[in-house]
Amino acid sequence: MEEKQTIIAISREFGSGGHEIAEQIAKDLKLNFYDRNMLDEIAKEKNIQIGYLEKYEEKPTNLLFSRRVGAYSNSIEEIVAEMQFEYLQKKADTGESFVVVGRCAETVLKECEGLISIFILGDMETKLKRIQEHYHLTRQEAKIKLKQHDRKRKQYHNRHSDSEWGSSKTYDLCINDSKLGIEKTVHILEQYIKERML
Repeated sequence: MEEKQTIIAISREFGSGGHEIAEQIAKDLKLNFYDRNMLDEIAKEKNIQIGYLEKYEEKPTNLLFSRRVGAYSNSIEEIVAEMQFEYLQKKADTGESFVVVGRCAETVLKECEGLISIFILGDMETKLKRIQEHYHLTRQEAKIKLKQHDRKRKQYHNRHSDSEWGSSKTYDLCINDSKLGIEKTVHILEQYIKERML
């Protein structure tokens, strides 16, 4: 019996621990994991400096300086986004199962039967504490960084998606990992994913 393709698309609020959760799920379920690392392959394939791609990766489009004619855009942010969407679609088309963080994957891969989309959120205090510890910031600095990152993520997502970032209608499952912590949240999500994989 052929193994069913499973693609787990995880979106997250900044500071929620969503990236860590996604990595652990990929490790536990022995699935390939895609985040910024996909830029290495794209850069190699397109013969582009990786630093150039990273500069514009998952950034909202500057509408003032961008112009689109049909399917073509002169916006670097749009071009880098499209490269990543194309990369994910190619991976999905091969039948590969994987975990992907961000990159509007729940929209880009919505036609894939085995897609499971998850949104990770958290309580403000828990997120601020995590950001403060991780980046060695004051509470006020952490608050500013959180707002900036989430604003950019929302703009990026809503630009490239037909659904609202963070809205429960967009995802199969939304979960606040502040309630149980990362480890128990991973366990619950894996139980859900395994049921869906049957």
